Amino acid sequence: MTCNVQNYVLLTNKIYTKRTQASNPERSRSLPSASSFRVVCAVEEQTSTSTSIALNRISMPLDMEISEEKKKKKSLGEVGGGKFGRYGGKYVPETLITCLAKLEAEFNLVLHDPDFQAELTMALRDYVGRETPLYFAKRLTNHYKDEYGEGPEIYIKREDLNHGGSHKMNNAIAQAMIAKRMGRTSVMASTGAGQHGVATAAACAKLSLKCTVFMGTTDMEKQSSNVLLMNLLGAEVKPVKGNFKDASSQAIREWVGSLETSYYLTGTVVGPHPCPSMVREFQSVIGKETRTQAMEKWGGKPDVLVACVGSGSNALGFFHEFVEDQDVRLIGVEAAGFGLDSGKHAATLARGEVGVYHGAMSYLLQDSEGQIQRPHSVGVGLEYPGVSPELSFLKDNGRAEFYTATDKEAIEAYERLCRLEGIFPALEAAHAFAYLEKLCPTLPNGTRVVVNCSGRGYKDAARVFDILGHPS
Repeated sequence: MTCNVQNYVLLTNKIYTKRTQASNPERSRSLPSASSFRVVCAVEEQTSTSTSIALNRISMPLDMEISEEKKKKKSLGEVGGGKFGRYGGKYVPETLITCLAKLEAEFNLVLHDPDFQAELTMALRDYVGRETPLYFAKRLTNHYKDEYGEGPEIYIKREDLNHGGSHKMNNAIAQAMIAKRMGRTSVMASTGAGQHGVATAAACAKLSLKCTVFMGTTDMEKQSSNVLLMNLLGAEVKPVKGNFKDASSQAIREWVGSLETSYYLTGTVVGPHPCPSMVREFQSVIGKETRTQAMEKWGGKPDVLVACVGSGSNALGFFHEFVEDQDVRLIGVEAAGFGLDSGKHAATLARGEVGVYHGAMSYLLQDSEGQIQRPHSVGVGLEYPGVSPELSFLKDNGRAEFYTATDKEAIEAYERLCRLEGIFPALEAAHAFAYLEKLCPTLPNGTRVVVNCSGRGYKDAARVFDILGHPS
C-alpha cells in the first residue's frame, strides 16, 4: 500500500477492530485470544480531499513471542525494539520507520557521548534546578498516625520545584538538546495540563528553537495560566478542538508533514519506540536521586513509592530505578473521575483493554466496537486514553500495583497538602496523595513512603477554589 505521509495520522475517530488469526497451530497457542485486544488500524478520513487512507499493514507482528532465555536476560521485561512482553513496538507506516530509526540511533549515541552527558548534567543542575529535595512531611505523617501514635513516615519527592513547575523539564531539556544536535530548527509538542508545553517552550527558548505547542480547547480553558506562560516564552500555541488526545493526534499529523526540519518532542512514555524509552531514560533521574537521598537520610531504600498515572512519565521515571528491588512496593494511582462505573474516568489500567494507539500496544480505554473512549479527570494531565507499554507490562507481571482516586478525593488531597504542609500539588499529583488515605492505615509503623509530587498546583488553585466554593 502506498501511504501519503502528509495525510497520515496515527489515530483519529475512525477506529476498526482487527482480529488476529494464526495459521500455524503451534504459533496460535502463544497468541492472546482474539477478543483480548483490539488493534487500531485506521487513520483520518480526509474529507476535504475526498481521500480516505486506511492502514492495512503494521510494522511489527502482533505476537512477538518472548523466549524464556530472553526473559531471563531482560529482567525488566524489555526484549528489544521497545517491546515489553507484547506491549510497545512501532505500529507505524514505513515512511516513519526511517525517521524513528534515525532518532533511535541519535538517542543511543547521546547516551554514551560524554560531551552531551556533561552538557545535560549542567543543564539539569543550573537550569532545571536539580537535584530536587526529598522532603519529610512531618504534619502529613502525624495526620496518618493512629491512636497509639504509630503510622508510616511520609516523604515527598519535590519535582514541583523544578524550573517550569513539574518533572516535565527533565525530559524537555534533554530532547530539545537532541533536536538541536540533529539539526532540526523547529520543535512540535502536544500538552494536556500545559506543564509539558511550558517545559518545551522554555527549553526551546533557551536553545533558540522555534516552538509550536498543540493544546485541546477544553484544556486551554482550564489551564489558561500555562497558555499565557507558553506565549510569554515565545511558543505558538495552536488550539485543537477537544482535549489532550486530540492535540496529540494533530501534533503528529503536522509533524509527519515536515519530518526533515521539525522534531516532535514527546513528553509521555507512550507512542512508537524509541519515544517511550527516551522519556523514561530522561525521567529516571527522579528515581536515581530518590535512591541516593534515601540512603543519605536513613541508610536504606524507600519501602513504598507512590505516583499518579496518566500516560505514565512521572511514575515510570520514579519507579524504574527500583523495579528490580522486590522489597520496594511500586504504587500507581489513576484517575477514577466521577467513579469507575460512571464512564467518566481515566483509569486505563483499571478498566482498559489491550490495543494499539498512537503507534504502540498498551492498555486502552475503548468500547466494545474498539472506539476510543474520551477520558475524564479533574487533573487534565491525566486525561489520556492510553498508558505506557512498560507500565502495562508491570501491571501484568504484578511488579507494580495500580489503584484509583476520584476527582473528589484528589480535590480533598490538594487542600489537605496545602493546609498541612504548605505545598500546592498539581491536581494530577494530588491523586497520588489521595490514595494515602487508603494506603496508610494498612502499613506497619515506621514504613517509609515516598510520594512523587510531579507538579506544582498554582495552575489549579482557582479551579480548586471554585469547586470547593471558596471565594477566589
